[in-house]
Amino acid sequence: MRTLVELADVKRMVAIDAETTGFRMPSAGEIRKMPKGLRLPGIIIEIGCQELLRGDDGWKAGETWHRRIQPGGPISKASIAIHGIYPGDLKSAPHFREVLDDFEAFIGQDALLAHSAENEIDFLNFEYARIGRCAFEDAIFTENDFVCTQELSRQFFPGVPGSLDVLCDRLWIDRSDRFDHHGALLDAMLTAEAFLKMAGGFVQDDTRYMSFGGPSS
Repeated sequence: MRTLVELADVKRMVAIDAETTGFRMPSAGEIRKMPKGLRLPGIIIEIGCQELLRGDDGWKAGETWHRRIQPGGPISKASIAIHGIYPGDLKSAPHFREVLDDFEAFIGQDALLAHSAENEIDFLNFEYARIGRCAFEDAIFTENDFVCTQELSRQFFPGVPGSLDVLCDRLWIDRSDRFDHHGALLDAMLTAEAFLKMAGGFVQDDTRYMSFGGPSS
């Protein structure tokens, strides 16, 4: 994953989150054994993005981008309980292929930000391969494209559970909109806010105040 040091000259980032069907993605080896012509359902049902721009006075939130996506397959009950998105909510939603141009136009070639970024990397690579943009063994997105707020949080709160909820609580970020259901845009915005607080060099952990240089004196 990219580090803050590697972002020294970066002027734009995009925080991204995806909600999914909740089903396991088959491996490349499993897909090779499937009948030819079998149409795999998608995994992503919603993508949310929050732009971050850096000026002379630091990082600030910019524009947002959000789409719901038709996966062409079922959604697990466990996943519905998390995000509250039912199959009926996606009847008129576009397929991943149909939103791809807009998605790529929004993220551009800029650094990406996610909480537990490995998940977003896997989801995106699966969708790109599923529509034929790459082979299932290949990767359009890698760890070099992402900054992971979960990894950053471990510098401040070692041993603390790495969930986005816990991080928001530690950083005094209001996550009340997440109490009932998760949402891709909401989670992208919370991820961006967590990054802004940590990258700003000031984090409160109980009675300790810390920066990326370590505990303040």
